[in-house]
Amino acid sequence: MKTGPQKYPNASLAYFYQSRLGGDAMEVNAIVWHTTEGTSLPSYDGGTQAPTLTAVPDFRAHKLKWFQHFDFDVSARALVNRSGGVQTNTLNVAQVELVSTCDPVTHARWTRQGVQHLFAPEVPDWVIRDLAAFAKWANEKHDVPLSSGLTFKAYPASYGASSVRMSPSRWLAFKGHCGHQHVPENDHGDPGNFPMAAILAAAKAPTTHTVRPGETLSSIGALVGVPWLDIARANHISTPYRIYPGQVLTIPKRQS
Repeated sequence: MKTGPQKYPNASLAYFYQSRLGGDAMEVNAIVWHTTEGTSLPSYDGGTQAPTLTAVPDFRAHKLKWFQHFDFDVSARALVNRSGGVQTNTLNVAQVELVSTCDPVTHARWTRQGVQHLFAPEVPDWVIRDLAAFAKWANEKHDVPLSSGLTFKAYPASYGASSVRMSPSRWLAFKGHCGHQHVPENDHGDPGNFPMAAILAAAKAPTTHTVRPGETLSSIGALVGVPWLDIARANHISTPYRIYPGQVLTIPKRQS
């Protein structure tokens, strides 16, 4: 129980609820993905309905800002967990909420209103990059398989007792990546037709970063959560540590 690093690198602990709400220790082997259906970090009713982590888009910086609410191997609270049924929150799953919507009606309304937001089925490349980095960390540090084998159905057809909802027996045996729409005892349909295959493919690929104008090794290190000197060494860059736009850098593994 609780092996490996428990905090995702560079995740904010400003809304860490474990010290007040507790949780059950477990050995995570699956990730459940959610969408918040909003545009900002939710309050989660003071943490009583919080996931393990929340990823909030920073549209200006083109990156996700992470907030951690519970240790990786401690049960979170974002799933329905009925008395006498199968375990959900406590069944070896870490839960990740992406601040976004999976509802095409909401997406269309926010677009008309000029509300900046993420639409989960069509997230930009930088979101896939950062979600893949998390999936890769969960694989390297906690052996969560980089696999799914499930269909992510478009919302609202994914809501309720849909064809993709797992049976209790399949849920008990599941390892890898699934969505809220797959979890038994729950009727939620998020994250819709989430680009899970693209995220897992990116997580399996060698990690690189293409330098944009104005970036430095320091700013790239802060973006990807790796010390800039480690990036310099991995790319055989020595003093005066010059890089140039368009240069493709290899990003070494994050350290625990």
